Amino acid sequence: MSKVMKIAIVDDEKDMRHSISQWLALSGFDTETFASAEEALKKIGADYPGVVVSDIKMPGMDGMQLLKKLKGVDGSLPVIMITGHGDVPMAVEAMRIGAFDFLEKPFNPDRMTALAKRATQARRLTLDSRVLRRELSDGSALIKKLIGQSPAMQRLKEDILDLGQADGHVLIEGETGTGKTLVAHALHAVGARASKPFVLLSCAAYDEETLSRKIFGPAQDDEPLPAIGKARGGTLVLEDIEALSPQLQSRLLTEINAQGTPAETRIVAICNLQEHNKTIEDVLRADLFYRLAALRVVVPPLRQRGEDILVLFARLGEQFADEYGCDAPEVTAQEAAQLLQAPWPGNVRQLINVAERAVLQNRRGTGSIASLLMADVEEAKPAMTTEGKPLKEFVEAFERMLIDNTMRRHRGSIVSVMEELCLPRRTLNEKMAKYGLQRSDYL
Repeated sequence: MSKVMKIAIVDDEKDMRHSISQWLALSGFDTETFASAEEALKKIGADYPGVVVSDIKMPGMDGMQLLKKLKGVDGSLPVIMITGHGDVPMAVEAMRIGAFDFLEKPFNPDRMTALAKRATQARRLTLDSRVLRRELSDGSALIKKLIGQSPAMQRLKEDILDLGQADGHVLIEGETGTGKTLVAHALHAVGARASKPFVLLSCAAYDEETLSRKIFGPAQDDEPLPAIGKARGGTLVLEDIEALSPQLQSRLLTEINAQGTPAETRIVAICNLQEHNKTIEDVLRADLFYRLAALRVVVPPLRQRGEDILVLFARLGEQFADEYGCDAPEVTAQEAAQLLQAPWPGNVRQLINVAERAVLQNRRGTGSIASLLMADVEEAKPAMTTEGKPLKEFVEAFERMLIDNTMRRHRGSIVSVMEELCLPRRTLNEKMAKYGLQRSDYL
């Protein structure tokens, strides 16, 4: 979730530091000041959650030297340089070294604010991208993203861990919105190819000629290598595999056969086939299907995941509440039952949308979760509904969600949870053990 970015102000003149800090703070930035470059370097490291504004002329280490040091620490860190009147050549040199931009004294405060906004936006994108890359290369982190303890999710996680270690090609199937691409990332990250390239390409995103070039080449100037070349030794994920034309299916089969066994590059095919009375076997030539389906993973639809729905909804509600600066909606027992019984044709993607809208409704003090679900059902195509369940299962799912939410809110304080839920310690301990909840997870 987006956080307020910091701005480090480096200037040996106290009045200048404070005036810049005050102006940027009024503009909504979180500022910190440093009287010297040496002092700033002690605090600013790689992945610093913000940007730097520095004067060029300072005693000891000057701004140019600081810029070079900071670029050595984190080459993507935006640094805005402040130059004296007439120091344009120095500013040009700073830009050559890698400064984000420069301001010439006396500068317009509004221009500084505009520059700071551009720099912090660029920094946030960089840091978000780094976090995503780390998560996508960390198998354990990816497995944790597959939230839920239902039997269907436990089987999926076991399949990922097992098939991730294998060398065969993989076919991933499942309804839209179930998280098939996330599963593909996880398969790569938990296997022996984790340190090798991971390349993802949608077969439905291009016309046949463009797709052929993107997969097999010949590469163009702006694309040094086709996907097959980029993924060599690693994993090539082909989304919407059912969109491959017969000609491209033939080329892909030829490529797979040429690789031998074990395959130099692992192909993970994702099927998004939604047509009635048609399967992936119907749209792929048989020899290619059996090659790609050497190993198969089926990602379960949300309606088959039981109380995972409530756990996911609660987590998503907290995340969106944090993003929008408001409270997450309280889920009543009736609403919990409605969430469990909803058909969820859009699966997790739909649940994310409902959770965000529920938070926005709660911020306005209007609407209900039931109204959101009804609106979605009216707009959606007919889908399978949740199988009937005994009341006991609904009650237990709601009870687990309530304890989980309360423990999370009180950061694992047993006493606070006992008081809010009016439960004696022994009863709370028994219920936590029953639902697999551990206090250490909330500290």
